[in-house]
Parts: sequence; structure tokens; C-alpha cells
Amino acid sequence: MYTRKNQRNLTRTEKRRLVDALLELKRSGRYDEFVRMHGEYYVPDAEDGPRAAHMTPSFFPWHRAFLLDFERALQKVDPGVSIPYWDWTVDNSPASSLWADDFLGGTGRVGDRQVMSGPFAHSGGNWPINSRVTDGRYLTRNLGRPSDPVSLPTKEDVAAALDAPVYDAEPWDSTVRTGFRNLIEGWTEGGMDDPVRWRNHNRVHRWVGGLMLGATSPNDPVFWLHHSYMDLLWLRWQSAHPDADYLPRTKLPASDPQSGRVFALDEPLPPWQITPAELLDHTRWYRYA
Repeated sequence: MYTRKNQRNLTRTEKRRLVDALLELKRSGRYDEFVRMHGEYYVPDAEDGPRAAHMTPSFFPWHRAFLLDFERALQKVDPGVSIPYWDWTVDNSPASSLWADDFLGGTGRVGDRQVMSGPFAHSGGNWPINSRVTDGRYLTRNLGRPSDPVSLPTKEDVAAALDAPVYDAEPWDSTVRTGFRNLIEGWTEGGMDDPVRWRNHNRVHRWVGGLMLGATSPNDPVFWLHHSYMDLLWLRWQSAHPDADYLPRTKLPASDPQSGRVFALDEPLPPWQITPAELLDHTRWYRYA
């Protein structure tokens, strides 16, 4: 078992080792395989086919498997590396330590949003963007969206989601208004001009901006730190509601509009063919500090 730490508590050496492992995965081409995988399994409500990764009950177990797979790839480069987490309720400013030049680098420049500092800046030649839904070969960010400011979620936002007594509910998509999963994933009823349209997980993607906005958001290494925190919040919800089950527990009947589209407790998740039930307990792999 290994430990995932809060990014703010990483030593200088731990940051360097993580960055070096990320850069090596990028050079090998393995990193971009993970970017493409996330893009493939980001299937919105309105699209046909199974939805394993987003807008669905398996949001948490799918991303747990995704992070584990990525972590194993990192550890083949450096066995001492793990994915830290970013608690954005505390480190909620572009001046926070994770955006320093010795770690993830800062925001993008005015105009094209290109990140110009840190080890993932295009000018360093080590982080070409090869899998994307927009033009551009460089990492982009727009931290806080200064021209139309957006704030990061607060402790109160997270606490309200953690209070939810059930995991998820019908219709098992982005429109559900109860349940921990969507309260944290953050889909709401508001239109595009609604300032609270995006909550928690989704709001963080919008606060970072740039390539974090699309289905290929793992192009930005902060994706992994964000989803490590999502994984920790799932653990905290489980601890607060020990009698609450993952839902749906059983395969949906053919009469349900979501039949064949969402994954019940014992239905294997693609592409690993591991079930949500097998992913409920993280302790055989790692712990959080």
C-alpha cells in the first residue's frame, strides 16, 4: 500500500519526482493513451451507447480505476510516485503552491491562454498536445477566468454534497437532483448564463479553463490531482454514510430508458472489466494522508 498526499505537503523532491515521471510518460506516448481513453468514455446523456465515466453513477468507480491505471504507469517509471490531491477549497487561488514554476506552472497568457511557465509549458518542448478537441499544440489555462470571474467551490459546497444520504437516483444522468454523485459531479438545471450552473467537480474544470474544459481534460496534469481529491471525497461520503449503497445495485430492466447505458454494482466497467463492487474499497491499494 502507498500513500496519496495533499499536494501542498509534497517536498521539493517529491514534486520533482512526480514531474519527471509525468514527463517520461509523455515522452513514451503512454500519457496520451490516457488522454484518448478519457475522451472515448466521456459520453454525455444525449449520445447513444453506454455511459461509464460521466453523468452516470459509475463516475466515481470509473475514475478510481482510471487513476489506479495511471498511477501504475507512473510507478513503472518511479515506484515511489503516487498521485497527490488538490483540495481546492483551501488552495483556491492562482497563487497557490501547485501553480508554482517548480510544479504545474501557472495560468495562460492573455490572448491564446498558452501556459508559459513550469515544466509543461510548450516552450520547453516536453509537453506537446497531441490528443485534443481544439486546435493548438500547447497547454492552455485561464485560472479563475479573470474576464468573467468564476470562483472555486467552498467547504460549504462540499459539505452540502457529503450530507446527501443516498449515492445516486433515477434517471441516473446529469439531470438528477438528489444523491451524492451528481451533487459532487456538479450538473445543474441552470442555463449557460446561470452563475451556479456548474458546481463542485465541474466548477473546478471551469475555474482552471483551457484544456481542462473538454473531454480530453487529462491533457492538463492538474486533472489527476483534481480527481484524486474527487476520490477522497467519495471515501469521506462512504465513511459518513456506511449503510448507503452504490446505486443502482442491480441491472436496470429493459423497460428503463437507461438500460444498457449505466452500470449497476456488479456490471463490469469498460475498458478494464472491473465492477463498481470491486472498486468500493480503496484500502488494498492506497491510503490518503
